[in-house]
Amino acid sequence: MSVIQNIQDKYAKLMAVIIALALIIFVVMLAFENGGSLFRGGNTTVVGKVDGKEIDYNSIEPRVKQQEDANRQQGYPADMARQTALEQVWSQEVGKIILESEADKLGMQIGKKELGDILYGANPPEDLKRMFSDPNTGVYNAQKAKQDIDQMLKAKTTPKEQKAQFNTFLNYLELIRINDKYNSLLLNTTNFPKWFIEKQNAENSQIANISLVRQAYSSIPDSVVKVTDKEVQDYISKHKEQFKQEESRAISYVSFSALPTGTDSSAAHERLMQLKPGFDSASNMQDYLEAQGVETFYNGYIKGEKIQVPSKDSIIRVPVGTTYGPYIDGGNYSIAKLLGARTQPDSVTVRHILIATAQQDPQTGALTPVRDSASAKKIIDSIRTAINTGSNFDSLVAQLSEDPGSKQTGGKYENMVSGPPLDVAFNEFIFGNPVGSKGIVKTVFGYHYIEILSAKGASTAYKIAYLGVPIEASNETDGSANNAASQFASSSRDKKAFDANAEKLQAKGINKAFAQDITPTASQVMGLGSSRTFVKAIYDADLGDVLDPIKVGDNYVVALVTEVNEKGTQSVAKSRMMVEPLLRNQKKAEEITKKIGNITTLEAAAAAMGNQPIERADSIRISGMPPSPLVSSEPKVLGAAFNPANKGKVVTQAIPGNNGVYVLRVDNVSATAVADANVAEQRKQRYEQAKMRGAGYYQQALMQAANIKDNRAKFF
Repeated sequence: MSVIQNIQDKYAKLMAVIIALALIIFVVMLAFENGGSLFRGGNTTVVGKVDGKEIDYNSIEPRVKQQEDANRQQGYPADMARQTALEQVWSQEVGKIILESEADKLGMQIGKKELGDILYGANPPEDLKRMFSDPNTGVYNAQKAKQDIDQMLKAKTTPKEQKAQFNTFLNYLELIRINDKYNSLLLNTTNFPKWFIEKQNAENSQIANISLVRQAYSSIPDSVVKVTDKEVQDYISKHKEQFKQEESRAISYVSFSALPTGTDSSAAHERLMQLKPGFDSASNMQDYLEAQGVETFYNGYIKGEKIQVPSKDSIIRVPVGTTYGPYIDGGNYSIAKLLGARTQPDSVTVRHILIATAQQDPQTGALTPVRDSASAKKIIDSIRTAINTGSNFDSLVAQLSEDPGSKQTGGKYENMVSGPPLDVAFNEFIFGNPVGSKGIVKTVFGYHYIEILSAKGASTAYKIAYLGVPIEASNETDGSANNAASQFASSSRDKKAFDANAEKLQAKGINKAFAQDITPTASQVMGLGSSRTFVKAIYDADLGDVLDPIKVGDNYVVALVTEVNEKGTQSVAKSRMMVEPLLRNQKKAEEITKKIGNITTLEAAAAAMGNQPIERADSIRISGMPPSPLVSSEPKVLGAAFNPANKGKVVTQAIPGNNGVYVLRVDNVSATAVADANVAEQRKQRYEQAKMRGAGYYQQALMQAANIKDNRAKFF
C-alpha cells in the first residue's frame, strides 16, 4: 500500500502536466480544424483577398444590404436580390482594388487642379449639375457650387456624416477619372498598320478552285478507337489554359413535392368565402383591407388598360358596388369589388411645387422625415398666396420646390398616366379635376401646390378592391412530403443505395435529377430554385455524402454529392467528354493517313480511300465567305489552298481536318478586285471597333492575372 502511495505522490504533478498538455493540444487542433487561429480566436472578418489586399466583411456588408434593397425595389425575388447584390458589390470591390493597384504602378494620380476640373469644369457630375444650374438657362454655376462646397467642408456646424458622405463622393469621382485615364492609355495605343490592312485586302481578294478527296471520321466506328485516361491527362497537361476550372460541386437529387393538394385548395376557398360578407359590406374599404393585412390597396382610379389581373374583363363589367369571384389569381383565391368607374383623361400634364415633409432614398425607397407637417403647410399656403398675387411660378419652383425629379423642368410632369406609382391623393387631384384647376394636395412626401396644364384623350378608369387568400400547403401536406423525404434519406446513405431507391420511385412519378457547376457563393440550383441554405449544406458535405432533407421552394430535397471540383485544372473524368472526341479523331486521322500512303495523284488517293469520289469546290476565299459546304469549316484546307507553293499541284500531305481527312489539288488561284480599298477608312473603323471592345478585354485580362481568394461562402 505504501508503494502505491509513493508512486501517486511522486507522479501526481507529472500526470497533471500531461493532462494539461493534452487539453491544450486538443484546443489547438480544434481551432485549426475550424479555420481559426490560436491567437485570433478564429474570428476573422476577411471575406477575400486580391493580390494580398484584404476585403473586410464589415466594409462590404452594408453595401450588399443597400444593393439588395435596391434590387428588391426593381422587382428581384428575395434570394435573387441578395445573390445578385453580393456579386455586384464583390465585382465592384475586386475591380476597384485591381484598378488602384495598376494606377499606383503607373503613378496615376488626381491632383487638386484636376479634382477642381472634375467638380467645376465643363463636364461636372450630374448631381452637382442638377443642384447648381440656372433653371431658366440650364447653365452650370461653377462658382456658386465651389462656394457652397467649400463652406460646407469648412463649417464647424456641418455634421461629420455629411462631410464623410461628400468625401466618399469625391473618392468615387476620382476612381472614375482614374479608370478613364487607364482606358485611354490602353485604347489610344491601338493600331492597325497600313501594311496589315493592305495584306489582308490582298489575301481576301484571292479566289481558288480546288479538287479534293475526303474521308469522314464517322466512317470509322467510335467503338473501335479507344482513348485511355493517360492520353486524356497528357492532352490536358499540354493545354492547361483550356481546362481551368473554378471551385464547384455537382449533385444528383430526388425531390418530394410539398405543393398544396386539392384539399388545401378547398380550405383556402372556404376561408375566402368566410371573409366575403365582411368584404361585401365594408363601408371603409381601406380600413377593412388593412385589418386583413392587405397593404397593396390602391384607393384611387386606374386607367382600364393598366389593370393587369385575371378576370379583369368580368370584374369591370359588374355593376358598381358588386363583388366578383372567387377566381384564381396566381397562388391565391381572390375576390374583387368594383368601387367606382369614371371617364377621365388618358394622360395629363401638370406642374407643381413640393414642400417636403419626408425625403425618399433613391436606392431603397425609404422615407426620412425632414420637416413637420404644420411648418410645411404654412409654407405651401404662402406659396399659393404668392402665386395668386402674381409671383412667377418658375421662380418659386427654382427657389423653393423640393422635388428633385421636376425642379429642372419648372416643376412640370408631362403625359402622366393614372395609377401606381402615383400617390393616390396626387392621382385623384390631377385626374379628378378639369384643366386649369389649382390646389394644395397632401401626400406622403409633403404638401404640393398643383396646377393642371393640359389633358389628352379620354377613357374609363376604375377603382377596384381585391382580397385574396393564399392556397398554401397544410401542415399535413408539408409533413407528408417531409416524412417521405426523410424515409428515402435514411435508407439511402451511400451512392449505391441512393441510386437503387431513386429507381424504385420512378413508378410513383418521382425521378432523379442532376445539377452541376454549383459554386460556393451560389443560391440558385438549376431545376430546383433558390436556397442559400441548401448550397451551404452541399459544401459542408464530402464527395459521396447523402444530405438530410432540405426544403427548397415547394419541395423537400435529398441530394447526393457526385462531384467535388477544386479550383485549378479539370480532372480527367470532368474533361473526358470534351477531350475524348478530339483524341479519337486524331487516331482516326492517323489510320486514314496510313491507309492513303504516299500521295502522287488525286485519283490514286481516292482509290486508296475506298474509291471516294473526287469533288470540286470553286470560287472559295480564304475568309470562308461565302461559305463552301465542302471546306468552310476546315481552316487547314483553306490554308493549303491559298499557299502559293501548292498552286497547280497536288498537296503531298494528307490534311487532318475537323470532320475528316482531306487530299487536295489546287487547280487555280486568281485575284479579283478589292471590294473596299479605302485603307484609311478601314483602319479608322478597326480602331473604333477595337476601342469599343477593348475595355472589357483588358479588365478580363487583369482579373485573370490577379491572385483572387474568395471566402464569401463562409460569410454569406
